[in-house]
Amino acid sequence: MGIFSRTRDIIAANVTDMLDKAEDPSKLIRMIILEMEETLVEVRASAARTIADQKEMRRHIDKLNQLTEDWNEKAQLALSKDREDLAKAALIEKRKAADMAEQLTVEIQVLDDALRASEGDIAKLQKKLQEARSRQSSLVNRLESAENRYKIREMYNGDKVHDAFSKFEYLERQVDQAEGRADALTMGGEPETLENQIAALESSDKVDDELEAMKAAMKKGDK
Repeated sequence: MGIFSRTRDIIAANVTDMLDKAEDPSKLIRMIILEMEETLVEVRASAARTIADQKEMRRHIDKLNQLTEDWNEKAQLALSKDREDLAKAALIEKRKAADMAEQLTVEIQVLDDALRASEGDIAKLQKKLQEARSRQSSLVNRLESAENRYKIREMYNGDKVHDAFSKFEYLERQVDQAEGRADALTMGGEPETLENQIAALESSDKVDDELEAMKAAMKKGDK
């Protein structure tokens, strides 16, 4: 069963209010657009049939007008030959053709009015369809945005993120321990740099020289 009963219902419909009250707006807007498109196709097809009918009627009117002239000529011919009976019969046929042409002209005028109404309906349907498609685009964008926010929050609060942060914390503790061990090695003394090692050798040589000098002095004193 369609959402709308006919073209007038679509034209009078407030799409925004319908979507605001819908439990599933995205599904409803798809149904609305589909029905609008189908109705637009039907209205255009009906207008096309009306135009075709008018063309056929105009061709028929042309034939009837020609037939009217033919019967009029035949009536004149019969009357010129003193056949008043035939002239009268010809005039009757002429009248029939003229009446049919007049009736078809009235029908064409009625179809003209219907075409103008259809043209107005088509313009209004197109406007409504454009409005519905715009609403659909807005709904799709809002839905995608909501889904993306949900995914981001789910990912942030998920086990993978917690596991990753736990691993980071473990690595940080490992680095802290390594840095602590390195700092402990330098506690209580200067680092064993190249300059320190050379200075230690020079100091050792001076001590040895001083020791030898003291020994020589003591031997000299004993003598």
